[in-house]
Amino acid sequence: MNLEEIKQRMAYLSTTLNRYNYYYYVLSEPEISDFEFDQLLKELEHWERQHPEFLDPQSPTQIIGGSPIEGFITEKHKRPMLSLGNTYNIEELLEFDERCKKGLGVEIIEYVCELKIDGLAISVFYENGKLVKAVTRGDGIQGDVVTENVKTIRRLPHSLMGDYPEEVELRGEIFMHKKGFENLNMLRAEKGETLYANPRNVASGSLKIKDPKEVAKRPLDIFLYQVYHDNTPFKTHWESLTAAKQWGLPVPETSKICIGIDTVKKFLDQWDDQRKTLGFETDGVVIKVNSKSYQEELGFTAKTPRWAIAYKFQTETACTKLLGITYQVGRTGAITPVAELEPVSLLGTTVKRASLHNANEIERLDVRVGDFVFVEKGGEIIPKIVGIDFSQRDPNIQPTIFITHCPECNTELIRNDGEAQHYCPNSLECAPQVIGKLEHFIGRKAMDIDSVGSELCATLYEKQLVKAPADFYSLTTEILSQIDRMGQKSIDNILSGIEDSKKQPFERVLFALGIRYVGETVAKKLAQSLLHIDNFQSAKFEDLTAIDEIGDRIAESIIEYFSNPSNWYQINRLKQSGLNFETAAPVRASDELAGNTFVISGVFESISRDDLKVLIENHGGKIGSGVTSKTSYLVTGEGIGPSKLAKAEKLGVHLISETEILSWINKE
Repeated sequence: MNLEEIKQRMAYLSTTLNRYNYYYYVLSEPEISDFEFDQLLKELEHWERQHPEFLDPQSPTQIIGGSPIEGFITEKHKRPMLSLGNTYNIEELLEFDERCKKGLGVEIIEYVCELKIDGLAISVFYENGKLVKAVTRGDGIQGDVVTENVKTIRRLPHSLMGDYPEEVELRGEIFMHKKGFENLNMLRAEKGETLYANPRNVASGSLKIKDPKEVAKRPLDIFLYQVYHDNTPFKTHWESLTAAKQWGLPVPETSKICIGIDTVKKFLDQWDDQRKTLGFETDGVVIKVNSKSYQEELGFTAKTPRWAIAYKFQTETACTKLLGITYQVGRTGAITPVAELEPVSLLGTTVKRASLHNANEIERLDVRVGDFVFVEKGGEIIPKIVGIDFSQRDPNIQPTIFITHCPECNTELIRNDGEAQHYCPNSLECAPQVIGKLEHFIGRKAMDIDSVGSELCATLYEKQLVKAPADFYSLTTEILSQIDRMGQKSIDNILSGIEDSKKQPFERVLFALGIRYVGETVAKKLAQSLLHIDNFQSAKFEDLTAIDEIGDRIAESIIEYFSNPSNWYQINRLKQSGLNFETAAPVRASDELAGNTFVISGVFESISRDDLKVLIENHGGKIGSGVTSKTSYLVTGEGIGPSKLAKAEKLGVHLISETEILSWINKE
């Protein structure tokens, strides 16, 4: 063959083999035998070795992995990868359904039910039909770029088919089939190597391997369950999944549309039994509102979508002896009782400890040292005690009495009215609390001083070199030299990281202070509303609760924190160190909408909801999350929530259309 014929043959083989892969892995309809497939693949490999200049980056031979990776790049997600709310019982699932119906003002909702795969969450990106990037979930805000490793998964196509969008993001789960896991362990046993505990851990660990050729040896698989792209034409979640399958992507065949919660319950009953016949692990079912406009109407909390929930199946339970109860002190002073157990195997791991949560839980279970207890993994991850085998109880063992003093500093514990948790109030001198605050302060979402780390925080506190976050900014080469095995390069990195942290914006500094109930989202809202740390001193309860997402409990916690002179002393020290305690007031295009609060509902033709919110705020208006007596206008789009509309009419709130609000703004 001449060069042109060889080039054409290589292109034909690549296209044909990719099609065979699609029919085998996605449609489960193999068109040729494994032997025939392997012979064609070997021919393609032969030509690619002879003529690498004709090699197609999307060739099926490239699935075996590229060159080793030096290190993984961390990248911020375009859209946060949020967690799902969980439930383990039908009653809570019914409550979820009622909340959705009430929020939407409808009698029945169409859901999509999907098996919850026990694997590793991943986000993959295609541009012009080509697989260009894969990012792990990480902390939900940012993850590791593992593109080359993900490309080794045979079921995942490198090129899309059909009428696909220019850019699309898909989210799914990477996992390992039980048979592949067993074969992998069989090979390790033959080599005398330690066996892996469970498929999920292997799948997760495989993506951290820096050599894609090694990853390719792991029998990894993937299912995709969410489609994102700008200006989506899909009106339902199901339509987007159907399209993804037409593009050649692996979408689970087990998913189903369910009309109403009763049909959802039947799906749960079906798969609670049938899941045992599957070739992979599943720990529950994800229930999603099907309508995209309904999803947008229900929205999100700071951590979870309000339109989806995960129902977890009953998990494996083991019985073992309770040897003792110890007590841990958290960063906020919360005391958590921990059960010390006689080691027992549970879901492939050895369990020695389990959470008892609080005094109420101990009392509810009537758990006593010496009891034989039933242990399971909540969500099949965190062990917890769920019951007692009273038939084995020794009649002489005594009831558990919750401790009255802190196990670390011996301060008398307090318990606030209406709360189940006990607290140690000695926040300035109780070692676990102080170290926890230091660790929180340096955290990635706070001051992001990654050159310090948790272990060094503990060492610095134990040596009394750092007793409060402000002390980090007083560290010098001479002080750090007192720590054993601390070289000059490490010292330089630490001091450089501390100095760089001074560039963090006010919202990150506010979150780093560790105020109870003030997470990163709330900190951002507070910083944008109050603008300067000094304004917190004069902020009244009603001022705080008027801020979007700030409830009574958060407001009370903020007032308590800023009423403490010790906290202001530390803040002033941080100020003197050069940290950022103010944020610039947003530059408004005008004050045309000033004095008005707007609630936005529905879908709009010429502008997205997020862009409309920004536009309103830029012209002086406030955005409300729900219709109240303080709402000035309800901005109505297509598919407006019936409950919001009814409430607006009841309260006499003015309705304003997309055209009217844009005309109002454009007058300026």
